[in-house]
Order: sequence, then C-alpha cells, then structure tokens
Amino acid sequence: MTHSHGHNHQAFEEIEPSDSRYQVIRRVTLIGSVLDTVLAVIKVVVGYMANSQALIADGIHSFSDLVTDVMVIVAAKHGSQDADEKHPYGHGRFETIATVILGITLIGVAFGIAWEAFDRLLHPEEQVVPGALAIIVALVSVFSKEWIYRYTMRVAVKIHSDMLKANAWHSRTDAISSIIVVVGLGGTMAGLPYLDAIAAIGVGMMIAMIGWQLAMKSVHELVDSALDVERVKVIREMILEIDGVNRVHELRTRKMGGEVLMDLHLEVGSHLSVSEGHYLSECVRKRVEKEFDEVLDVLVHIDPENDEKDKPSSELPTRNEVEQRLYEVWGDEGIREQIERITLHYLSGSIEVELLLKPDAMDTISTKQELIDKTEAIEWVESLNIHLEAP
Repeated sequence: MTHSHGHNHQAFEEIEPSDSRYQVIRRVTLIGSVLDTVLAVIKVVVGYMANSQALIADGIHSFSDLVTDVMVIVAAKHGSQDADEKHPYGHGRFETIATVILGITLIGVAFGIAWEAFDRLLHPEEQVVPGALAIIVALVSVFSKEWIYRYTMRVAVKIHSDMLKANAWHSRTDAISSIIVVVGLGGTMAGLPYLDAIAAIGVGMMIAMIGWQLAMKSVHELVDSALDVERVKVIREMILEIDGVNRVHELRTRKMGGEVLMDLHLEVGSHLSVSEGHYLSECVRKRVEKEFDEVLDVLVHIDPENDEKDKPSSELPTRNEVEQRLYEVWGDEGIREQIERITLHYLSGSIEVELLLKPDAMDTISTKQELIDKTEAIEWVESLNIHLEAP
C-alpha cells in the first residue's frame, strides 16, 4: 500500500503464505458479514423510528447480503478440497457455480431496485417525509459498504477469485441502494420525490449489466473457456525464452475457479534423449507455475518436430517389429552380440536408425557400408548411422 492512510486496510488484507484460499475468503467474507449485520439492524431500527420505509427496505437488503455471504463461505470450503478420485482436478468449479448464482442474484437485485423506483414514480403521494437521522444512517451505510466493496475486491484480485469479486459487487449494490435512499430522502424533504426513482432506475440497469457480465464469465468457465488472448501471449513468449525450446503450439488453457489448467506441445531438438526432453518439460512447467500464480497445472507434450505440418509417424512399426526386420535384412545372427544399443528416431513419417557397436564389432562384421546397403531395403527406414563404442 502506498497510501499513508492505508495501514488498517493492509492489516486486514495481509495474506500469510500459510493461509489457504479458503481461509482468506472466509476471513474477508466474515468481516463483511459482521458489518452487514450491524448495518442492517441499525437501518431497520432507525428507519422505523424515523418513519422511513426506504431505509427499512434498505436494511432488509443488507440482511440479504448475509445469505450470499454464507453461500460464498460454503462454496469456498467445498472448492478448497483436495483433488480426489472423482475430481482429479480439484473442486474449484464450486466457486464458479457460486459466481453464476451471485451474478443472477445481482440481476435480481437490480430489477428489484428499478421496479421499486418505478412504483414510487407512479405513486408519489405515498412518500412520507423522514427525519434527518435517516439520512445520516444512510450515509454511514454508503461509506461502510463501499469500504467492504474495496476491501473484498482487493483480496479477490490478489487470489484471482471471481466469486469474491461478485460478492464484492453485491456489497456495492447495498452502498448504491443507500445512495438512492439518501437522494430519495433528500428529494422528499426538498419536495422533489421523483429524484431517487430516476436515479434508482439508472443504477438498477448498471447493476444488472455487472451481474450479467459476472454470470456469463463463469458460465463460459464452466464450458472450459480459455484465458484472455493477451495473457496467453505473455505465457507463450516466456516459454520461448527457455533454452532448448524451439517452438510452442497447441497451447490450451481452461479456467477452474480462480485457477488455470494448461496443456501445450513443446517442439525441441529432434535427436534429444528422452531424459533431456523430460528435463525441458519440467523446466517449462516449473517456470510457468512460478511466473503465473493462477496456473494450477501444466501438462507438456514433447514434440521432436512440428507435428502440425510434418508427416505423422504413428503408422510406423514398433521397436520390436523394427528390430526383427533389421535382423532379417542383415542376415548374420552373430551381429546381435556386437550391438551395444539401437536408437530409433521417428521423424517425418520414417525412421532414422542409430547403431552403436561394441569396440571390436568390425572384426566380425564385414563393413559398415554393407549394413547400410542392406538396410536400404526397408522402405520405412530413412537412414542408418553406425557408431563404434570407445574401447
């Protein structure tokens, strides 16, 4: 925090490394719940004392926030459970479903505010002049609920929680509702009872739009929508900076709660060993998970060539079939004892064979060229490279 007045905020939002996602969401939501309860009670009591139906309705609105607070805590608890046999990727979608419900709730609240305002426009004679205390309480509610919104939103951004963002906006609707009450009370006292109704209808439309955006974002997440294009571009560029990575393709992402699952194809040198290819994949996985804290898991597929363009090798024979065919064309059974290792490279729809012979192998094998000539009879072998092991 850079603001000189932000120390109390920071104390509230400080997230310890040991804090789980659920603990953070629960703490933030419980703080908001306590404030919601206090405000709701005060607004209902003062509204009754000051003869303000608007303030009483606003208090009931504050009580409704407690319902969504409970839902957020329950969803966070279930969503934080570890992966299991039935849910190998975890339970993060509980948060997604809760966000859809919160978005729909916001839309409902918005229409409720607009409808009530429209009704007041039709029946201005029912407006009752309230006392000044009602305006003071409404103003206190505005600042308190705006503080809850900002506090919750800051934490939501830190932990990448759309559900917490939706709940923050639900708190802000209460602040906006209180603003409408202030305008309405002031307008009524000034003899202009229609001011709050006009403002309320406009605000209701704004809240409905926010609810729609949050709900649709989470619906898209339920059908495995990807991260935004710019974020994926940054990830791709970072991967390409890693030494040994030639190309990245088929990079796919999907969101789950506040986290992201990713898989990608990594094109590396065509003759790397299996262990080096695995090493590169681990480098990529660890680097992505370190640099992008929202990424939960990265699945890396190693490609020795551009399998989007090059001829596929999946129809070629297996190692056992290849070795059997090689020994058939070579003819000499004694060659088996002279071979240290056969390495196969499946590339561009054919096979490159690397043959490592023991140091004294050429004493029993006529010539390298003879083996190469015999191997040319195999249609799916591209080449044979022979090496002698150092004595």
